[in-house]
Amino acid sequence: MKYFSTRGGRERLSFEETVLTGLAPDGGLYIPEHIPLSLRAGKQNGKTTPSSTSELRALAEKSYSTFRHPQITPLKKLGEKTYVLELFHGPTFAFKDVALQLLGNLFEFFLLRRNARKAAGEKPERLTVVGATSGDTGSAAIYGLRNKADISIFILHPKGRVSPIQEAQMTTVTDANVHNLAVNGTFDDCQDIVKALFADRAFNAAHRLGAVNSINWARILAQTVYYFLSYFQLRAQLGGAADATRMGLPMDRLVVATNANDILARFWKSGAYEKVDSTDVGDAGVVAPAHGASDGKQTSVGGVKETLSPAMDILVSSNFERLLWYLAYEGAAGEPHGASKVEEAGSIVDGWMKKVKSDGRVQVPIAVVELARRDFLAERISDQQTLETIRYYFESEPSYVADPHTAVGLCAARIIATHNAPSTVQIVLSTAHPAKFSEAVTRALESSAHFNFERDVLPDEFKGLLDRERRVIDVEAPEVELVKKVIERFAESEQAAGGAGSV
Repeated sequence: MKYFSTRGGRERLSFEETVLTGLAPDGGLYIPEHIPLSLRAGKQNGKTTPSSTSELRALAEKSYSTFRHPQITPLKKLGEKTYVLELFHGPTFAFKDVALQLLGNLFEFFLLRRNARKAAGEKPERLTVVGATSGDTGSAAIYGLRNKADISIFILHPKGRVSPIQEAQMTTVTDANVHNLAVNGTFDDCQDIVKALFADRAFNAAHRLGAVNSINWARILAQTVYYFLSYFQLRAQLGGAADATRMGLPMDRLVVATNANDILARFWKSGAYEKVDSTDVGDAGVVAPAHGASDGKQTSVGGVKETLSPAMDILVSSNFERLLWYLAYEGAAGEPHGASKVEEAGSIVDGWMKKVKSDGRVQVPIAVVELARRDFLAERISDQQTLETIRYYFESEPSYVADPHTAVGLCAARIIATHNAPSTVQIVLSTAHPAKFSEAVTRALESSAHFNFERDVLPDEFKGLLDRERRVIDVEAPEVELVKKVIERFAESEQAAGGAGSV
């Protein structure tokens, strides 16, 4: 199986090269030449893994031995037609562990194999992993890569815009190869810096950058698995099947649930992929409060609205570009799998993404939107609805404490359920443990006499976490050159001195 960029070009990489490269040189994301699996066909039609089944099994067992639940991602029933797939039983209590525990071990596996082939005295290959986080990716990547041989990791997070627990999970890891950068800006600023570093060919070559964000194909490969696992768990309980997608997974449609930062919900509504909703921007360019905000005072930095679900406080979802490519490919002329059709799709996506970068928006053709609507629905959920949903499920039978991100999904599911066929069953992805977002959960349930945060929510692993020693480097402005200086200062040595600093 070979992989190519969503923005065109004739370059084709192996799975190993794709994982170690992360972002394509043209700024695109790598996708496989063929969809690798079909349940309907009952077989793989492409090799995507390390060199043997036994090696892959060993990597998977090593990666998921760190999860606290024997089912890894258990499926829980909340109502007659509603289930939650709990993805937060990994070491950092968030769904990102599912992919990043595996990705960390893949990085290590490939580097060890490459370095074992080198002659005595030959300089070993190293990887400098750089990532941006709105909260969960950073801690999951750090826990997946801490103390790994020949790997340094630099994680950028928007200072003061992640939850206290998320910040503590990242910054209290004091392994010598781990470096946390608190950037005075937004998540999108951090993501832009990471993309700029990868686009700088000289810097990338000098430090051999690796990616942990969803730009890395291995993230998508690993996260695809739990959609299938949820189906197998549900089928064991209910039996039967529904319609099927490209990979043969029986389902109707996927629901995209957003908070007030609703770029994806607006795309499915109008076909406009735009960083800021023009209807929410006044003459001074200030973003208005989100509709339905719980206190009417939702603030904005750089167009990003601060909400009770901060891990979703982003303007641009990097992985969305892969979906755009498949939509463009389906609408392109030419023979299926033909070179002209593939190249045309890449050219179309390249044009769209350049428009987003230059103008902040692109309007895709209505035919493309209709294709997207065939497989997806989208809903925007306010902070007020998020709080109400947390309360609703806590007071229901069975009682369930949802974190605010899971609550966004549950609320969207309830809205869409009113239009579903009677036989439709909904599975909501529960992306984080509620203890990671104590402020929102406590705010939602403070009026309940039956709720006690320490008893009902707080895991032992979080007790005393906020008081531990921290290592963090402050970056005073969202500027690429400032981040480069930090990487250059630390990347050459696993034994770099720790401690807080300022750039």
